[in-house]
Amino acid sequence: MAKAENKYKRILIKLSGEALQNKEKGLSIDPDIVAGIAVRLKAIVKLGMEVAIVVGGGNIFRGISGQARGIDRTTGDYMGMLATIINGLALQDALENDGLQTRVLTAIDMHKVAEPFILRRALRHFSKGRILIFAGGTGNPYFSTDTAAALRASEIGADVLLKATKVDGIYSDDPMKNPDATRFKTIRYSEALAKELKVMDGAAFALCMENSIPIVVFDFFKEGNLMKAVTGEDVGTLVSD
Repeated sequence: MAKAENKYKRILIKLSGEALQNKEKGLSIDPDIVAGIAVRLKAIVKLGMEVAIVVGGGNIFRGISGQARGIDRTTGDYMGMLATIINGLALQDALENDGLQTRVLTAIDMHKVAEPFILRRALRHFSKGRILIFAGGTGNPYFSTDTAAALRASEIGADVLLKATKVDGIYSDDPMKNPDATRFKTIRYSEALAKELKVMDGAAFALCMENSIPIVVFDFFKEGNLMKAVTGEDVGTLVSD
């Protein structure tokens, strides 16, 4: 069998916090699911790519939802950032149990459990073959982890931002609510912004547009999709200029 060839040298994967949870079992972080994510990531690391991950925290706490519970938005956003660090540590543990070298770098100083994000240090880790897990969002309230992913992708010079979701791309409307919603195979940044598509926030789209970083939105959990995304096969929706 011919060996798959990666299309990109350096990739950043945006993984939602919800991807780690098991609602049926009532687990915010399901070890079996996290272990499965690690297996998928290990397969693409073997292709020789430099891999970075930004993980969300919605499985534990989503800042904006805290307002409905009487929590100040700024406080809620910081709570959400801490949730992403918990998820980052869980992912790190699963990856290292699978024999991969990792580093968790956070936007919020937490020296006992992770390194602070310093660009030169992050690039040094890449040169040593380590997977980078960026946690803590941007370190500032009012910014989503989608924006954090676009920011880190821009800083490290990623060739692509892979938005790992549970749906197979970007739709004209919510496919769960509207059976007539159609999936885009490709779409321009400007069109995604104009249509206010909810798969990523506007700031994230704008950052990627400014820095010419293509975005691939795809179903992370469908067998083989991640490999297809990194080798340039047709999968999900491509957002570019």
